[in-house]
Amino acid sequence: MSGKELSGRVAIITGAGRSIGRAVALELAEAGAAVVVNVRANAAEGESVVREIEAAGGKAMLAVADVTDARAVEQMAAAALKRFGRIDYLVNNAALRQQKTIEDMTFEDWRRITGVILDGAFHCVKACLGAIKASDAGSIVNVGGLSGIMGAPDRVHVVTAKAGIIGFTRALAMELAPHRVTVNTLVPAMLAKPDQPYEIPPHPIYRPLLGRAGWPTDFAPAVRFLLGPGARYITGQTLHVNGGTYFG
Repeated sequence: MSGKELSGRVAIITGAGRSIGRAVALELAEAGAAVVVNVRANAAEGESVVREIEAAGGKAMLAVADVTDARAVEQMAAAALKRFGRIDYLVNNAALRQQKTIEDMTFEDWRRITGVILDGAFHCVKACLGAIKASDAGSIVNVGGLSGIMGAPDRVHVVTAKAGIIGFTRALAMELAPHRVTVNTLVPAMLAKPDQPYEIPPHPIYRPLLGRAGWPTDFAPAVRFLLGPGARYITGQTLHVNGGTYFG
């Protein structure tokens, strides 16, 4: 994909210091958007992404905020509006993962995971919605998970939260349609480790037809497309970017 089709737009991306979030931030900046790079605590990671965007001629700012903290998220949105004057796009990417059996899982474990994925998405939508509705191209992309579709052992909290994101997307798409705000879920494949770029997932049900695990850069262009002018008639959908692991 080439061009600056997102020029003049502003995007907030949660969990943007590494992996998918970082790749999406760089992709949207390449498309011309100003990017708010959110991290929970690791400011150094976020600053690195901001510097990378600015070095390429783009616009970006760092926003350190825990998405489970409604006040912190409101401050992030206010800072974005103060800096850039608008918010057109929100990418709810922040997530935590943990492997633990249901027998060993505490309620605190459950809330830690569901709080970031579901409550975090709620807080971010609430904080950004006024600005997004005021945009003539408002769009929200929620990042799902393959485990939320196919299930996974020892991750009942993760599976539940990622499945919930799809319901959240569908409800928002219906509610926000009168405001011409699109809302979609993108579901990535299992990601390769940075030092093993051709790693194949160990469990047979997660093995993609295309023969390798996913990379963050496989996913980012799909986010760019859904936020762009060519996807204004797409809403309420779940798009799988998984190399043929699952047919949605």
